[in-house]
Amino acid sequence: MPGPDNALPGRSEAMAVPDVHFILGTPLSPPWPNGIATLVVGMGCFWGAERKFWTLPGVHSTAVGYAAGQTPNPTYREVCSGGTGHNEVVLIAFDPTETSDEALLKVFWESHNPTQGMRQGNDAGTQYRSGIYCTTAEQKAIAEASRDAFAVKLGAAGFGPITTEILDAPPFYYAEEYHQQYLGKNPNGYCGLGGTGVVCPIGLPG
Repeated sequence: MPGPDNALPGRSEAMAVPDVHFILGTPLSPPWPNGIATLVVGMGCFWGAERKFWTLPGVHSTAVGYAAGQTPNPTYREVCSGGTGHNEVVLIAFDPTETSDEALLKVFWESHNPTQGMRQGNDAGTQYRSGIYCTTAEQKAIAEASRDAFAVKLGAAGFGPITTEILDAPPFYYAEEYHQQYLGKNPNGYCGLGGTGVVCPIGLPG
């Protein structure tokens, strides 16, 4: 992982992105309507990860981007070089009266293998690590509790320790336009996500 002194320099200009979500038709960026909460997660290639969440009830919008690195406003090429320290992530904007952090985290845990360190399946690199980036202290406590509960189930199924990083939300930098809702625009495109088959014991919808 690069540090502040050896990361790529980046730029001050933010990435230009579409005004609306390709699937949901809602805004792709803030300001969100009153009451909308957010959660940011990384779970491997962000194409398939984003699709997992835009299909869920209560989700207002989703977007893919980069977080938890050093370089301001990085490009995809820079992130893939390993020179920024960023993770490929999904920003989820959701209505907490229709869904919950627990329900979203259940999908997160069950949709990838959080024991693989800097990889997800055949995708290897710092940008493919598992991560939860929390916007409130309550959300962080829920994330940590869900990790601990799922770790017991994974261990019983023969998996190793969870390597997911759980952090206060760092800056979120939007990815390029063509990455946004990629699998909505390209239904047969690549998706490398694969869960463990282990059921997460928290966050049952409803």
